[in-house]
Amino acid sequence: MKRKLRINGHSHLLPYPEQIPQFMKDKKIFWVDDERKYMLQDDWKRPVTDSSFFLNEKLAWMELNKIDHAVILNLSQLYGNGLRLEAMKHALRFQNDFNAKVQQDHPSKFTCGFVVHPGFIHGALWEIERCVEELGLRVLCLPTHFMDSIGQWRSVFDEENDPIFELANKYKLAIEIHPYDGDKMIKLENVNWRFHLIWMLAQCGDAYHFYTLNGMQERFPHIRTCFAHGGQLAQMNLGRRIQGFDGRPDLFEGKVHPRKAVGHPNIYFDTLVHDTDSFKLMVDRQGSKQIIMGLDDPYPLGEMVSDAQSSYPGKLLDLSMERDIIDQKQHDDIWEDNVLRWLFGEDEAAKKDLVRKILGDE
Repeated sequence: MKRKLRINGHSHLLPYPEQIPQFMKDKKIFWVDDERKYMLQDDWKRPVTDSSFFLNEKLAWMELNKIDHAVILNLSQLYGNGLRLEAMKHALRFQNDFNAKVQQDHPSKFTCGFVVHPGFIHGALWEIERCVEELGLRVLCLPTHFMDSIGQWRSVFDEENDPIFELANKYKLAIEIHPYDGDKMIKLENVNWRFHLIWMLAQCGDAYHFYTLNGMQERFPHIRTCFAHGGQLAQMNLGRRIQGFDGRPDLFEGKVHPRKAVGHPNIYFDTLVHDTDSFKLMVDRQGSKQIIMGLDDPYPLGEMVSDAQSSYPGKLLDLSMERDIIDQKQHDDIWEDNVLRWLFGEDEAAKKDLVRKILGDE
C-alpha cells in the first residue's frame, strides 16, 4: 500500500533576480533586487521574508517539511492590471514561460499554473492555447477582478469573459481564483495591511458571488474552480446572499439561487483560513471533499514555520483533526485525493501519472 502524499495546492515561487528580463525592471513592472531582499514594482516593494521564495531553497524547504509536491500559482503582481497592452503581454508570457520551465525541469515536485488577462479576450484565448498545447500547463490562474481597457474594475466572471471559460472547459482545466490589487480598486489608505487582511476576503466573496449567480459550475461542467484563502467571506456570507436573493428577486432576474452552488463537486476552496472555527464552517457548508490543502507559502500569511505565529506547514489541518472537525481519512484526502481531483477531475490516468512521478516509479 502506497504512503499518503502531501500535496500543497497553493504555493508561489519567485524567479531569481538574474532570471527576470531587463525590460521588466526598466518599465518598473516587477523585479527582485540583486541581494534577494525585496520584490519590487514601480514605487512598491515588499520584503522577501523567506529563502524558499526561490527554487532551490523551496525544494530544500519542501524536503524538510515532507511536502511531496506543490502547485505553483502565478505571482499576483503579474496579473497585468494597468499595464499597456504590449508590456502586459510580455510580462505575462515571461511568467508563464518561467512556470512552464519549472514544471518541465521538476515534474515530480511541481505542477505549475499560467495566467491570462481577461480584459483582452482574443489574446487571452491565444495564450491559453499556447500554454496548454505547447507548454503542457493545466492550471489557469485568474484574479478575482481585473481592469478592462477603459480602466474600469470588473469581476473575472463577467459574462463577456465566457469565451475564456468555454476554452478552459474544452481543455478540462483546473482554475485558481486569487485576489489582489484591492488597494487600486478601493479608495482607502493602505495601512496596517488592510487589503490583505480584510479586503482580499471580500474580493474572493465577490468573485464567488458572481461565479455562482451565473451558474458557471453547471454551465462549464469540465472546469474545477478553486477559490484561494478558503473563499472565507463566501462561507460566512451565504445566509445574507440567500436572504437578498429571496427578498429582492427583481435584482436577480435570470440568476441562479446561491443554495445551488453549496457543496458543488466543481467548486473547491483551500484550507488557508487560519482558525479552526472558520475551517469547521467550511467543512459543514461545503463538505470536506471540496477542500484542498493550501499553504500559500512562502508568504507570512501562509502556513510557515514561525515561533511568533506558533505555526508550521499543515498546522490548521492537524488542529482540526485534534478537535474532531475531520477524521484521519478526511485529513489525508485534503492533502492528496482532493488536490488530485481538483487538478484532473475524473481523469484517473492523469492522476496516476502524477502520483507515479512523485513517487519516482518511472
